[in-house]
Amino acid sequence: MTTSYKDLIKQREALENQIKDARQRETSDAVSRVRSIIEEFDLTAEDVFPPATRTRAASSAKGGKVAAKYRDPATGATWTGRGKAPRWIQNEDRARFAIAD
Repeated sequence: MTTSYKDLIKQREALENQIKDARQRETSDAVSRVRSIIEEFDLTAEDVFPPATRTRAASSAKGGKVAAKYRDPATGATWTGRGKAPRWIQNEDRARFAIAD
């Protein structure tokens, strides 16, 4: 025996209502348990959700500073080797300006 389309829709609606009710009930239980633990240990919001700290990987992924690779001996100006080259190094042998590691 096959189930009709309308019967399947009704079953789906009934299941969606059961899912919604179960989620509300379980969420309420979870919040109650969390509140109990917070009260028991006298926790603050900062204890549970500490402020985000930037990690080295996060800062370098967002374009953190890059060490200079070249230095103009006359002025002390530096260049990382990225982007448009400054005038003092244009058309010059870059090896002369390389900063030793």
